[in-house]
Amino acid sequence: MARFKRLEVYNKIVDTGIIPVFYNKDANTCKKIMKACYEGGARIFEFTNRGDFAHEVFSEISHYVAENLPDMVIGVGSVVDGATASLYIQLGADFIVSPVLKEDMAILCNRRKIPWMPGCGTLTEIAKAEELGAEIVKIFPASQIGGPSFIKNIKGPCPWTNILPTGGVKPTEENLSEWFNAGAFCVGMGSQLFVKTSDGEFDYPGIVQNMKTSIEVYKKIRFK
Repeated sequence: MARFKRLEVYNKIVDTGIIPVFYNKDANTCKKIMKACYEGGARIFEFTNRGDFAHEVFSEISHYVAENLPDMVIGVGSVVDGATASLYIQLGADFIVSPVLKEDMAILCNRRKIPWMPGCGTLTEIAKAEELGAEIVKIFPASQIGGPSFIKNIKGPCPWTNILPTGGVKPTEENLSEWFNAGAFCVGMGSQLFVKTSDGEFDYPGIVQNMKTSIEVYKKIRFK
């Protein structure tokens, strides 16, 4: 069962603007990554549903977060059907992110008061998602769909639409400024955030710094 109410999840997103997106089959690696993001200021995190037994990894990190990172909201991405969404909600997911738009997921998440962020690639899909109750819609892969200009052009006729781009977002002031100045509500950031050392290991201090820098850029633009 979710630890955070739907409005609390949205408020966490507004507070920090950056959603780290990560998957690893090793739960201990996930815990270290989440801790680094937490130390960098992140209070929301998306675990991606990829790989065999991913739900078992999520179950373990869900317990870890509740005990050690109490202010961290955790959700699950790459969910493509209602049954999978139901499984992760039972394991403690606070929100669900999908690369597709499916009505069964909307019905399930709305019934359980769980934020649901479906993937959309056209204004028609965005409108349908909003009719189904989505407060935030995801565009992925954001760079290939049209990048910041896509968001800017959607926000023209639909200024109420809240868009989450994922794919191609980088932890630099220049790149983040492009997305947020175009009207992105928040951004999802994956591999660009999780830098590695020369020997191929995750650079946890570097991840902390990337997280801090990204949130600072977001706040400077959003709350100026």
